[in-house]
Amino acid sequence: MEVGIYFNDKYFSENKGYIERISAAFTDGTVRRIKDKSEIGGLDVLFVLGGDGTILSVASACAVRSVKIIGVNYGHVGFLAEFEPDRLDDAIALVKSGKYKVQSRNMLKVTLGGQSFYALNDAVIQRSTSGESFRNTVSLRAEIDGTTVDTFSSDGLIVSTPTGSTAYSLAAGGSVLAPDIGAFILTPICSHSLHSRPVVFGDGSVIKITPLNKGATLGLILDGRAVGKVKGGEEVTVQKAEFSAEFITADDKNFFNKLLVKLNLWSK
Repeated sequence: MEVGIYFNDKYFSENKGYIERISAAFTDGTVRRIKDKSEIGGLDVLFVLGGDGTILSVASACAVRSVKIIGVNYGHVGFLAEFEPDRLDDAIALVKSGKYKVQSRNMLKVTLGGQSFYALNDAVIQRSTSGESFRNTVSLRAEIDGTTVDTFSSDGLIVSTPTGSTAYSLAAGGSVLAPDIGAFILTPICSHSLHSRPVVFGDGSVIKITPLNKGATLGLILDGRAVGKVKGGEEVTVQKAEFSAEFITADDKNFFNKLLVKLNLWSK
């Protein structure tokens, strides 16, 4: 078994023995410290030590290479992590046993100007808040499978997977989607309308978003990372990716129980 360990150096300057415990457990295989996403190829399992941001930073690279992720939460909320730090040994034992469940999470494929990007949580198109591109609001037309859903005057739009429905989309008023639902959600950000509401649609559909403001430049943010600029009239296409992120799970938790615990922790 080829095992990798990925973590943010910022939070592991003293190491605390976590890395050594994982490395020592897999003496019959190969354990590699992964410092860059380009090094993930060839792994069977990647231990990701950190919060949701750390997991999101490698999710796409793992998904495209069919590498399973097991998350250990050393961050704050940790929706995506299966284990808390005090259960690291349980995580190690689960992987070694091979008697684990794998939960597949749908991802987004986002295309802009002929270039494609991938996201596990969400794709956000939002107004510029500084410089010459500053806009108080932007007008965005959303089409699903060629039919106009609405034109939104807002700060932007979020297209979220079920995984990301508990993140930015939720904060913007979107619904929570259970992970096994085959759907995505379109959520306006601070819409200047009484009728604009989040829209849930099937994950087999294709959504196209077009900024209607001439001269406007908007940001394209995927999983919290700015990846490009969208100019007025340019079309952003969002659809289900051709691969999924795979998470190792002990399968001993109900999603809604976990949701309640994590959201209460988040609100403190």
